[in-house]
Amino acid sequence: MTFTPAKWPRKLRSQEWFGGTGRDQIYHRGWMKNQGFTHDMFDGRPVIGILNTWSELTPCNAHLRDLAERVKNGVYEAGGFPVEVPVMSASESTFRPTAMMFRNLAALAVEETIRGQPMDGCVLLVGCDKTTPSLLMGAASTDLPSIVVTGGPMLNGYFRGERVGSGTHLWKFSEAVKAGEMSTEDFLEAEASMSRSAGSCNTMGTASTMASMAEALGMALSGNAAIPAVDSRRRVMAQMSGRRIVQMVKDDLKPSDVMTKQAFENAIRTNGAIGGSTNAVIHLLAMAGRVGVDLTLDDWDRCGRDVATIVNLMPSGKYLMEEFFYAGGLPVVLKHLGEAGLLHKDALTVSGETMWDQVKDVVNHNDDVIRPVEKALTAQGGIAVLRGNLAPKGAVIKPSAASAHLLQHRGRAVVFEDIDDYKAKINDDALDIDETCVMVLKNCGPKGYPGMAEVGNMGLPPKILKKGITDMVRISDARMSGTAYGTVVLHTSPEAADGGPLAVVRNGDFIELDVGARTIHLDISDEELAARLKDWTPNIEKQASGYAWLHQTHTRGADTGADLDFLVGCRGAPVGRDSH
Repeated sequence: MTFTPAKWPRKLRSQEWFGGTGRDQIYHRGWMKNQGFTHDMFDGRPVIGILNTWSELTPCNAHLRDLAERVKNGVYEAGGFPVEVPVMSASESTFRPTAMMFRNLAALAVEETIRGQPMDGCVLLVGCDKTTPSLLMGAASTDLPSIVVTGGPMLNGYFRGERVGSGTHLWKFSEAVKAGEMSTEDFLEAEASMSRSAGSCNTMGTASTMASMAEALGMALSGNAAIPAVDSRRRVMAQMSGRRIVQMVKDDLKPSDVMTKQAFENAIRTNGAIGGSTNAVIHLLAMAGRVGVDLTLDDWDRCGRDVATIVNLMPSGKYLMEEFFYAGGLPVVLKHLGEAGLLHKDALTVSGETMWDQVKDVVNHNDDVIRPVEKALTAQGGIAVLRGNLAPKGAVIKPSAASAHLLQHRGRAVVFEDIDDYKAKINDDALDIDETCVMVLKNCGPKGYPGMAEVGNMGLPPKILKKGITDMVRISDARMSGTAYGTVVLHTSPEAADGGPLAVVRNGDFIELDVGARTIHLDISDEELAARLKDWTPNIEKQASGYAWLHQTHTRGADTGADLDFLVGCRGAPVGRDSH
């Protein structure tokens, strides 16, 4: 059989493996054919890698095998050759010590999977929190044409007539049990209502936030973010994305063409409008670093400061992702930003159209779910970036999820040296704490935990909860789940384990928080702070796991995205030649 490559605008990368009649090409084609692929699959049509984060230990992504088949259908329809490739899946709900520690490992694995194998374009099949940024980071590093397809949120949960939001009600019910307001039996009954279908969190947690970020960046087709996982339109979206990636390869439309500074600014403003997760800060900073865009915490405050939170979803509001989809989803939010002069309308998307061309004609079908500005949940939403002597490189807080009366507060510090110290003390009625205090948690940052776990939204002491108090100011170098709520200052940088001022906060110190002024201040003199830092010595436990050691040794601070220092930057995907 004679091999005749198909005609494309340029020679495809995969043809270095499959194109020609030499020994190496016959070797590569021959082994692939043991799966029953026909000879014309190798005739020069683009090879599309479907990078699938399916895993039964990643519950949010456990339905992605079906979506992969839909993507394949679309690729075949458009004349491409789809190959499904499993990649590392970092699950927030099952990975220990925290999925965040493995985001960078997954990104590294994805990068090398793309770089070392015959792919001309990629479909990034993602869902759970860390899978979206990790695959986008890997794709940005290699810069092959890529498109995101998310698995979608699960259906609404209901318990005794009340909407149950993933994560959000877990924290709420757990605190109610500690306060004596809910029985353990009722809590166990409520468990069954929290996850009633396939999909990721149905709140505006990190999974839904990152799906929205992918769409706002232009890396997913318009409308992708909010379609419920079990809605037939999710399958249609997957198939249409499969069709689209083939044309993207033909056009050589790459992540670097889409993920520009303007695209990141659109995403930051979108995050404010939707009341998105604080985790988006770290992920977008890391993604920008991979694609070569200069993005900083200052950009987060500059772009997000005056954006009103108009999406009425938990944990900031009352609805869930199902209602958000029915109301029109993210395109309605993007249209609002455009009409308000807060959107770079000409930003390019993976569809080949500009952002504005995609959303200018959409309609809001429920103005209680997606509210007009005059009825916004928070006039100044977004993520507030705080600075001061306690956080020289910055800290973040989500005002839309905080208590208004605590956004300006001064209180006595109650210090927990690490998460084990917190767990040992928090339920002790002898703990010297009241609702005016500021809870401080150390050594839970990228190096300190290691991996920066979602423990920043520390549960309140039972004796406080029994007073009917549900929020206090909490400060840490940790993260918190996007489903969580409260007046929680996070990502304090430099982290305690790296010698940041947080490391030397003592019980009884006073701390001032002023979100409006964007400040966080430890009320001791500069001389006292310098003396404490001089006396401080690191106490990081060497990790037994090889990767944990690598992460702890090479991770950068939260203020830059907590990526591994040697992975920053776009290295491209050179064509691989071997000599079997």
